This record gives sequence, structure tokens and C-alpha cells, in this order.
Amino acid sequence: MTGVNLQNIVKTFGSTIAVNGVDAWIESGNLFFLLGPSGCGKTTLLRMIAGFERPDSGTIRFGDKDVTRLAAEKRGTGMVFQGYALWPHLTVFENVAFGLRVRKMSAEQIKSRVGEALEMVRMETYGERKPNQLSGGQQQRVALARALAVRPEVLLLDEPLSNLDAKLRLEMRAEIRRIVDESKITTIYVTHDQKEALSLADKMIVMKDGKVVQHGSPRQMYERPNSCFTAEFLGETNFLPGEIVSRNKDTTEVRTSAGVLHAATCETSPESGKVMVSIRPETPRALAEGEATPTGWSVVEMTRTGSCFLGESAQHDMVFADDQPFKMLELRPRGEFTSGGSIRVAVAPEDVVLLTD
Repeated sequence: MTGVNLQNIVKTFGSTIAVNGVDAWIESGNLFFLLGPSGCGKTTLLRMIAGFERPDSGTIRFGDKDVTRLAAEKRGTGMVFQGYALWPHLTVFENVAFGLRVRKMSAEQIKSRVGEALEMVRMETYGERKPNQLSGGQQQRVALARALAVRPEVLLLDEPLSNLDAKLRLEMRAEIRRIVDESKITTIYVTHDQKEALSLADKMIVMKDGKVVQHGSPRQMYERPNSCFTAEFLGETNFLPGEIVSRNKDTTEVRTSAGVLHAATCETSPESGKVMVSIRPETPRALAEGEATPTGWSVVEMTRTGSCFLGESAQHDMVFADDQPFKMLELRPRGEFTSGGSIRVAVAPEDVVLLTD
């Protein structure tokens, strides 16, 4: 197994800086995500790892080996492209065997490797079919098998599920996670889909304008974003401007238009000054009439202006103070929803996140 180390990677196209000083360490056997909006530099970074582009400066290492200037075919990578890139006139078997034939392997080795790869993606009975006889999900599995057949040190996935419908995407997410766990191949996955990254990644980085905005585990980055950009990019959130009025080792008090809110103090908590408060819609709790406020929680009086039933959940649109909007998500909603009327909403300190950027 091979880890990947990126050190101060820079890539420009003319006057445009596509990747600007990226550092990242991808642990051996991890499923690592490069996440960000279109144009943030994530695909360019992946292409440099693959060897299709050469960085202007910086170092790319696979384990102890410097591959920065090494040709793509000598790096020991397997790549799955967004558009599958299957040969339409070749069978599934021949598509998967293509890279092995380029490496001039024997017929016996090719048969063994192809069978092993197709079995790994659960397509072993489809070897004689042509790509146009397969569904989108099956074609994606064949593309994945072709990359796995060469037994790469590093597997690279460039938005591999973007052409699939919602149900197939969910199925293939589970398959990719299973394959990485079974094969122990270090895998780098590019996407702009937050749910893909949050549900699959061991670790990930979020990029913006060619730079890394934040890196860490999905849960850490979702619950403790380091900027307004990361908070908003990784999921819906409510932003409230505020100012810190007091701080101790456990709790930071912030004055906002919703009143004074209590936030849990952590290592990254600002000590003073103006902040932006982030509260995820799924974290607040509506209190029943007469229900006591949980110890340490903040309570805000709100008015419901509308609700949207989503099946397993409902989204409630609220306003407080001078008609400032606030969204709240209710799991397993009960009863009919009506607009108007005051609601007491409670938020735990650990769900009040303070941001300075």
C-alpha cells in the first residue's frame, strides 16, 4: 500500500493560477476526497497526480518515490474518468484487458487479472457483452474494473458517478466504499457533490480558487467548519452576525439579533470581536408549550412562515427579530403544519459554531 504526499503544488495556465500551493497527505489505503465548486482546481490537481499535467513547482510523492516528473504510464496509477471512456466495439472482457495488453502480459495473466477485476466489481458474468448492452451503472463498474485490473498503487476517480441517476449513485457509492476497503488501494476521488464526500471519505480537503480551505474528516469539517465558505459548501446552514460578549473555557456568549447565544468554547473559538454564527437546520429543537429549556441551551422566539413536507423530514421556514429568516429541519414530522404562531426554538451550545471568515 502507498501513501501520497503533495507538497506546495502550483499550476498555472497563462495568467490563471489553477492550483496555488496545495499541501496534502493521503494515508495509505484511504479513500480521500478532493472537494470544491467548479473551477476550484480539484481536477487539475488530480491530473497532476495522474501525470497528465506537470506542476510548475512542488513535489508529488508516492510513498518514498518522487513521481513529479515521471510519465503517467510509469506511475502505477489507475484512473476512472467521468465519461467511462469504454471502447464501444470491444467486449467487457477486452475493455478490462486493454491496459494489460499494453503492458504485454501473457494471455494466461490477462485472463486471471480480468476475471479477478470483474469479480471485484460483481460483473464476472458480463464479459462477452458490449458496452451498449449495459446500464450506466454497469458501464461504470467496467471502467472501475479496467482501472483495478492493472493493480495500481493509487486509484484515481474523476467524478465517476456524475452521469448516473440518484438511485444508481447511491448503489455505486456503497460499491466503491466496499472495493476500497477490500483492495486497500489508496484512492483519490474528485467530486463537487458534498453528500458523496461526506458519506464516503476517510479524509478530504475542500478547495476554493486553487487553494485548500480546510482538510480533515467529513464529520469534523461538517460540524466544525473553519470558514463561512466551508460551512455553506458542505451543507445548508443559518448565518447570524454577532459579537462576542464573554468567553471562558467552556462557553462563549455571543450577542446576535436573536439574543445572546451560548456556544461551546473549542480550540478554534475566537476570543473576541465580531463573528458569524453558523447553526445547521437539523440541530435546533422546537420546545413544547411549558417545556423547560435544557441546561445551557440557547432559546430563540420565532414565528413559522411556512413548511415543506419531505417525507422522512420537514423543513420549516421561520423568522425572528426584524423578519430575519431561519430554517429548521424536523425529522419524522408529526401532524399538519400551519403558518403563524410563536415557537420557542432551543439550540445546544455545541451546535452554535463561531466563524471569523
